[in-house]
Amino acid sequence: MNRRDVPTDPLSALYEPILQHRGPAPFVIAQLGQSLDGRIATPTGKSRDINGSSGLDHLHRLRSVVDVVVVGVGTVVADDPQLTTRRVPGRSPVRAVIDRSGRSARDSKWLRADGCQRIVFSENADGWPDEVERIGTEQDPDIFEPARLLAALAQRGHRTILIEGGSCTISRFIDAGLVNRLHMCLAPIILGSGRPGLALKPIDELDDALRPQARTYFLDDGNILYDCDLNSHMRGGTHAAL
Repeated sequence: MNRRDVPTDPLSALYEPILQHRGPAPFVIAQLGQSLDGRIATPTGKSRDINGSSGLDHLHRLRSVVDVVVVGVGTVVADDPQLTTRRVPGRSPVRAVIDRSGRSARDSKWLRADGCQRIVFSENADGWPDEVERIGTEQDPDIFEPARLLAALAQRGHRTILIEGGSCTISRFIDAGLVNRLHMCLAPIILGSGRPGLALKPIDELDDALRPQARTYFLDDGNILYDCDLNSHMRGGTHAAL
């Protein structure tokens, strides 16, 4: 894939690890926007404006510097995202959706023919547009495991990968030790109930908690962005095997 230009804004240091990646393994970044009390949506699934304009701008900048953006089908059903970079300069990435049973509507926005490659990880072969590449268990019986899924994307030349949502998808990749960086955007809002941002495997001791090195950035709208280096400390004091 062609390397993007570094964004010319005060937050450009956030994107340098992605743009400078040269290793043999793909570089994986996850992005999560949530309230102060750790909620990504209300109980009815409303989530679009939690982080406001500044959070959306950051998300679109992330999309502009990666090769491919990955979401689970729950995000498609709930939000019908376009997964483009329409808010910022830069080419939109390849779009990949994890949809084992084929729940995504075949007229979803992510499937629009706009010149971007589209990939679906699905066992259901019915109804996908001809231009959409489907990857299923007939190619690899374990394709829905995070490591196999990343390997399939890397085999297609995608070296920088954004796991955008939802919380279950991001949690699976973190639990697998496959996320290099986590960008967590906290909005000055308290929902009090709703869907949690992360649901990782339970731990018994604080020593088993993830304690990544983190830098903070202040965004407009009162948002605080944490850039968490998950390579710096994984559970049990070990590093991710990336």
